[in-house]
Amino acid sequence: MAIARITIEEFLTLAQSNPVLDVRSPGEYFHAHIPGAISLPLFTDEERKIVGTAYKQESKEKAIKIGLKYFGKKMVKMVDEVEGATKNDSSEKKTVLVHCWRGGMRSAGVAWLLDLYGFKVYTLVGGYKVYRKWVLQQFDQKYPVTVIGGYTGSGKTEVLHALSAKGFSTIDLEGLAHHKGSAFGALGQLPQPSQEHFENKLAKALMAFNQVHQLKQEESVQQNNVNLASVLFVEDESQRIGTVNIPLTFFKQMRETKVLFLDIPFDERLTFITAQYGQFEKEKLVNAIIRIKKKLGGLETKNAIHALVEDDIYACFRVLLHYYDKLYQKGLMRREAPASMIQKIFCKKVDAQNNAECIAKQSILL
Repeated sequence: MAIARITIEEFLTLAQSNPVLDVRSPGEYFHAHIPGAISLPLFTDEERKIVGTAYKQESKEKAIKIGLKYFGKKMVKMVDEVEGATKNDSSEKKTVLVHCWRGGMRSAGVAWLLDLYGFKVYTLVGGYKVYRKWVLQQFDQKYPVTVIGGYTGSGKTEVLHALSAKGFSTIDLEGLAHHKGSAFGALGQLPQPSQEHFENKLAKALMAFNQVHQLKQEESVQQNNVNLASVLFVEDESQRIGTVNIPLTFFKQMRETKVLFLDIPFDERLTFITAQYGQFEKEKLVNAIIRIKKKLGGLETKNAIHALVEDDIYACFRVLLHYYDKLYQKGLMRREAPASMIQKIFCKKVDAQNNAECIAKQSILL
């Protein structure tokens, strides 16, 4: 079978059930890639540089000859790696998807090898560059977003996960960003992705929502009823989450839509936030407090750090929670949507399951 060159839409559909092989260099892959793709570099970063220089300064033919020397030594190893990636595929002719930066020589070379060996190979027309164009287009679509709000320590992320377990559509932006969105947000988290890769992960999540949403709409039409699950829940966030930013067009949707605000007593939130962050080393907590010293104020910074040194974790976080409550209130006031779009849901304590039930019931009225 000849190698098939397919569009980005076809490529991403097949990618849901077949391995994607990214044959760009390790550095390109590390910076950002299609989520779930396997790194199968044709060249190392240094080899790519050498081939590229030869192409620009000498000729295409010279670059190809240099590239073939590198490629020849790796052929058996690459086939072995792809066999490992497809070991669970019971098909007589295993399917793989291959892409490089522009859909040029690198993907063509690897595709040729794998096709020769017996794989069913698809390559992406336009390569990763076209994929990135598709990613940015996802943020321009209109989504039925509903924001879960609440002061710091309300357990919004936990509620989001509980809603997901109940079958509601959710996107955990902090989870995608590997950051909790405050000065303390990096504690206990994996390193943050690049801005580009964060966007890639968000686009994948939005694509998954669109597929589920379309399916639910079709089921509703067939059953002749109203689809009550056509809501996409996200947590209220600033545009910046650590070192990454929510794409502006999607963030504007978040700022213009309805907010279901979890109104939970201060002391309940204090207990939750202390248990969540009090486990970390004092030095890391102090450094986080110092990062917000300018906004927190000299006296409150001194009080928070003194309480921490004295092992009075509650007193420390009481100071910090008052600060974050004021900060969050300012954020609510700056929303583009009218105040009537902020609906308070009174909750006695930080309880993900019970509070998710309240959100679920309210979503029926949206």
